[in-house]
Amino acid sequence: MADDLMHFALYIHWPFCVSKCPYCDFNSHVRESVDQKLWRDSLIADMKHEAQLRPRGVLRSIFFGGGTPSLMPPETVAALIDLATKLWPAADDIEITLEANPSSVEAANFAALSLAGINRVSLGLQSLDDGALKFLGRAHSVTEALAALDTAQRHFKRVNFDLIYALPGQSEAAWAAELARALSFGTTHLSLYQLTIEPGTRFATMVAAKVFEPADPDHGATLFEVTADMTAQAGLPAYETSNHATPGQESQHNLIYWRYGTYLGIGPGAHGRRDGVATERHKKPENWLNAMSRNQHGIAREDALTPQESVREAMVMGLRLAEGVDVAALAARFSIAPAAMFDAGKVTQLSKLGLIDVTPDHARVLPAGRLLLDRILAEIVAI
Repeated sequence: MADDLMHFALYIHWPFCVSKCPYCDFNSHVRESVDQKLWRDSLIADMKHEAQLRPRGVLRSIFFGGGTPSLMPPETVAALIDLATKLWPAADDIEITLEANPSSVEAANFAALSLAGINRVSLGLQSLDDGALKFLGRAHSVTEALAALDTAQRHFKRVNFDLIYALPGQSEAAWAAELARALSFGTTHLSLYQLTIEPGTRFATMVAAKVFEPADPDHGATLFEVTADMTAQAGLPAYETSNHATPGQESQHNLIYWRYGTYLGIGPGAHGRRDGVATERHKKPENWLNAMSRNQHGIAREDALTPQESVREAMVMGLRLAEGVDVAALAARFSIAPAAMFDAGKVTQLSKLGLIDVTPDHARVLPAGRLLLDRILAEIVAI
């Protein structure tokens, strides 16, 4: 736990995309033009503000998310990495990740992004079927995606890619074949998500209008189990609900987040947890820029969390991990008795069903409970 508290992560949000995908509820925006110098200078100023508020600690991870940060000029990426590693001491094995779309235009920048300091890339392939890509509103083809994956594997030490499954009409056999193909490419990390219809998205409107019907939840559960079995057999077990990795190749940035370490967030809509304070930046790009002009930072709100709120967040995040939560360390960190963290009656009931394992020192959701994770969390976390 000492190392977890000493190390921290930095998240940098780039809000722009070429187009808005119909399933996406992330803070992403389409703009005809972007003033690159203004955005570089503004992100630099926002980072400097965070460093003034939190100058200590060892920088373990930098994560460029979005939006589509592979649309950022490589020189902007280099400038932000250079500044971050000057403002804070960096871990010798610092992980620096950038999310990218697998288009040929963005893949052409991979060499320059590698030289800028990116050592891990996360590609939004989303599907290995052209029909599914069209349904998902993606601009790339499977051929283009695999070419980008090959380019990424030549330029970056570590590569992850995302796939979305449980699409309407997707059979168990079709998903198993697609996943087998994905596993054959040799990456050490996969992010595998079931399609979720998020409120406010174009897909939500389409479902309401009965344009299509989402996959049946029971079928989705079957595909989830297929996913867990196949990835484990291939040596990439699930270390989190939707993330699978060769042991030792887990995303360090995400582990800091799920283990409830400190993470600083800059850029539009970025969230952070800075030493017991929840931070949130202005979400709309123009509002964030206006705040930067006024204040030299993009913070919209900062809320001090009570120990009870912090423990609840830590439990909800940590129980997503296969390793579970170090209850004893959490209790010591926030001066809360372990027994006060859980609903004892619910814990006893769910333990007898083989869904969870809870002791005074440790808690985890067992494989049989992964399909019911959200419900379990709502029932057992008492804080």
